[in-house]
Amino acid sequence: MAPVRSRPSFAYTNHNTAKLIRGGKEYFALLATLIHKAQHTIHLQVYIYDEDETGLTVAEALIAAARRGVAVYLLADGYASQALSGSFIKRLEEAGIHFRFFQPILKSDHFYFGRRLHHKIVVVDARYCLVGGMNISNKYNDGLDRPAWLDWALYAEGEIAPELVKVCLELWTRLKKERNKLLWQVQPPEKPPSHICPVRLRRNDWVQKRSQITNSYLEMFKEARSHIYIMSSYFLPGMLVRKKMARAARRGVTIKLILAGVSDVKLAKHAERYIYRWIFRNNIEVYEYNQTILHGKIATYDGKWATIGSYNVNNISAFASIELNLDVNEETFARSMQQHMEQVIHKDCEQITEEDYRTRYKFMKRLYQQCCYQIVRVIFFLFTFYFKQRSFKSAHTTK
Repeated sequence: MAPVRSRPSFAYTNHNTAKLIRGGKEYFALLATLIHKAQHTIHLQVYIYDEDETGLTVAEALIAAARRGVAVYLLADGYASQALSGSFIKRLEEAGIHFRFFQPILKSDHFYFGRRLHHKIVVVDARYCLVGGMNISNKYNDGLDRPAWLDWALYAEGEIAPELVKVCLELWTRLKKERNKLLWQVQPPEKPPSHICPVRLRRNDWVQKRSQITNSYLEMFKEARSHIYIMSSYFLPGMLVRKKMARAARRGVTIKLILAGVSDVKLAKHAERYIYRWIFRNNIEVYEYNQTILHGKIATYDGKWATIGSYNVNNISAFASIELNLDVNEETFARSMQQHMEQVIHKDCEQITEEDYRTRYKFMKRLYQQCCYQIVRVIFFLFTFYFKQRSFKSAHTTK
């Protein structure tokens, strides 16, 4: 069977099925099913892999797959997953699992410089795939005494899966000879779904001069005519995104932001609340999710288009991390995502109005938020300045 032909980076694959999956037990049950049904290959790329109950359960499933002859490739970020023990990794490798850390330029226990592998991808047999925001950790799974962090993934079958395998192989090895040996994995499904559901792969990677996900968001702000829903766990948009968002709001597009009420990064949340005043000035609605920690990264507009993946609306995702999203240009899926987001708003969120904000956050708290915002800006500048220059050039020459 001949390998899939290369597609332009902006092209949609057509023959796919797509389903929105909520994080927690729904996601991990599906992940277990996919690993169990694997016959040839499994690619798992993740930012955080924790050696906890969830991590051990997933590892046992991967080990069982490897022992029955499935080629298993596990790539974890070299910084965020560095707590994995040597004995854990040795057990994976002795079972036949191909394990590697994605290495940044420089790292230690106290600092990190270089790209982060922020992907959360699973591809099985170059046919089934999961792409979203979930890491392999108890935080993203439902426990007896704790609900999972709120997150989402796209489950897809069809032509998009071989495209994801190509990405996995590109990041797995820089050696062309080794990559060519693995290209047999990149095969189209023998019987792709007859259903038409356009899905395209989008990436941000400053080394490769890619800013496709950022461009997807900019296109959304340009094309929307009725409404936009955005859920983002760490929402600190850069000036270009703010400009396009404000322009959409001025022409009458209703924009609803679902943001964290409780965050695992308190400094970032205080900084985020500082820009609420800009949000209110542009007639954008803010809803804070307070049930658990919000980690989802999804967006949709006009009930016809959606995007989902690892990308947060901030400069770290835009200019420094390796991010991957899938865009779905299909009304049924987009309406389903919008309905889920509306349910979250109505059941689990508190709307924050300008009056609420001024009542809740007096002068000293607002001053503290401004200080946090300036600190975060400095951090973003230090980590993304060089990357930003390269990415902006790419965005304006390859869009």
